Amino acid sequence: MPRAPFDLAGVAIAPGSRTQVDVPAARLYTHAPLSIPVEVVHGRQAGPTLLVCGGIHGDEINGVEIVRRLLRSRQLQGLRGTLVAVPIVNVFGFVQNSRYLPDRRDLNRCFPGSESGSLGGRMAALFREAIVDQATHIVDLHTGAIHRTNLPQIRAQLVTGGETERMANAFGAPVILNAELREGSLRHYAQNRGIPVLTYEAGEALRFDEWAITPGVRGVLRVMRRLGMLSGEHRRREPPAAEVANGSSWARAPIDGILRPRVRLGARVARGEVLGRVADPFGNAEGEVLAMADGIVIGMSRLPLANEGEALFHIARFDAIEEAQSAIEGFHSSLEPPPDPLY
Repeated sequence: MPRAPFDLAGVAIAPGSRTQVDVPAARLYTHAPLSIPVEVVHGRQAGPTLLVCGGIHGDEINGVEIVRRLLRSRQLQGLRGTLVAVPIVNVFGFVQNSRYLPDRRDLNRCFPGSESGSLGGRMAALFREAIVDQATHIVDLHTGAIHRTNLPQIRAQLVTGGETERMANAFGAPVILNAELREGSLRHYAQNRGIPVLTYEAGEALRFDEWAITPGVRGVLRVMRRLGMLSGEHRRREPPAAEVANGSSWARAPIDGILRPRVRLGARVARGEVLGRVADPFGNAEGEVLAMADGIVIGMSRLPLANEGEALFHIARFDAIEEAQSAIEGFHSSLEPPPDPLY
């Protein structure tokens, strides 16, 4: 029996075809229309419906490039199931280089949204009704916030032997955070509906970080193979198995001043180790930023200017820290320059 077309915003995508759809979102002050861009690849054979989305925070642009490269991959030929690719969800924030919507709301705290609510609520409701509710699996692409960078990592609510855990292990990021759900987030909404969802965090806002983009593309393709959407074995060397962190916390600035970091992203640190020093411009007052536990630096500030109490180094804790360090070293060694943007 032939597979039915996939319907998105009133557009029917036939099996074995791919179509770009502009989902009407709003109008600018100029009366110019604003749409959420979507590309649907609808396979001839039945399978999962995977949503891959970036730009829920408008200044997090690594995900935009991950989606672009994913859609150009030759591996999508013979796709089973349906890929719904949304490079930019928060189109308002994207055109303004802003994390937020024009009303300063965080779209990733507005789900499930409301058609009669705030701008954020209306955007969340539109995205949910038109796109999210059709997905069986989700990969949500993020970066660190402005002036912060993240080591490539997966954040997910893990249940032993569950579909989310299998997706997280397949992705191939060096670190997995078994993270609690945040109310109002896409992950919170989807997980509570029984939709397995991964959040991929890597790199910095308003930057293209190749060391974050390349693993992101490869990770999504690995997940698709694990879900049975792609055939064949991956030709590249697989990274070491990721380690699951049992918690994380931020080391904060002890005083106001200028930060001089002493560790890099991905470094292994020991409890009490000096991660950096904060001093006033004259050097009269100086405070040490200390690691609060043994762990790995999975996020850090990129801005040298720090206020007292500001989060500067994100430390993940592991039961098996030797294995975590090995996974990160193996991950870095696997990042050979890409020979071709099509992968």
